[in-house]
Amino acid sequence: MDKFSAMQAFVRVVEAGTFTKAADSIGMPKATVTRLIQTLEKELDTKLLNRTTRKVTVTADGAAYYERAGRLLGDMEELESSMSRAKASPRGRLKVDIPASLGMAVIIPALPDFYARYPDIQIELGVSDRPVDIIAENVDCVIRGGEITDQSLVARRIGEFYLMSCASPAYLKRHGVPAHPRELARAHKLIRYFSPRDGKLYNVTLQKDGEMVEVDGQHQLAVNDSNAGVAAALAGLGVLQTLTFLVQHHISSGALEPLFGGWCTEPKPIHVVYPPNRHLSNKVRVFVDWIAELFSRHDLIQRKSTLPVRTEHAPPALV
Repeated sequence: MDKFSAMQAFVRVVEAGTFTKAADSIGMPKATVTRLIQTLEKELDTKLLNRTTRKVTVTADGAAYYERAGRLLGDMEELESSMSRAKASPRGRLKVDIPASLGMAVIIPALPDFYARYPDIQIELGVSDRPVDIIAENVDCVIRGGEITDQSLVARRIGEFYLMSCASPAYLKRHGVPAHPRELARAHKLIRYFSPRDGKLYNVTLQKDGEMVEVDGQHQLAVNDSNAGVAAALAGLGVLQTLTFLVQHHISSGALEPLFGGWCTEPKPIHVVYPPNRHLSNKVRVFVDWIAELFSRHDLIQRKSTLPVRTEHAPPALV
């Protein structure tokens, strides 16, 4: 039995006074209305209506049921109406956490477009690479690069990123231009990156034509922030492997030189992650869809992007 339809039919019969008028008001055949109420009475094991050939009256149990059912149907109608309004114009506070590098280079510059579409959403934007407990900190969603290990969360893949190696012209003038990634282990200083989560120091890893090279080279500086790594490379402190979208502008201007043309990294996934709520709020839904759309068309996130050739020794790097 469709209990909602039966409840709706019962309320209409009480208000209309006849089965015929009730059936007309809700667009059902009279026989269907009759069957729904008979089934409802059987389900509840109580008589709701007294029927005669001329009129229908409500029993004492029916009057009590009518009062509660009418209130419930009214609440349902109000809820559906509010959801329709929210869908047309979502509003409210949205708590989001994003990596600093991705936020500064891609997401924050695009936010005017989001606000043009959804002016009534207020975003509280956490910009960091620290681990975030979505549930405990009441965060609506986070953007994260790499594999998602917490299987209790919902993760939607929205893009991917690549890493590349580069250095400043001043550094290369002092130390020479490495022709192969293996040279980084012998004659060059690296700007290393360590995880803000567990302190793990990452190696330089590149591949080409089936050859994989992993370098655990010397470093005078290690950072746990990608933007800090770029600043260090610009200062001539060593060779940096970093996110391609962070250095595109600097390579275009000549402030950094790409290394190892034809070598690239495995793509790393980018996910938007949110709690496994059965009913995702519309303000979260529109933000998730907007982020997915942004990344699908943003050139710096796509593999088709290429970096310009700045010198004879530096062919374009794969992105």
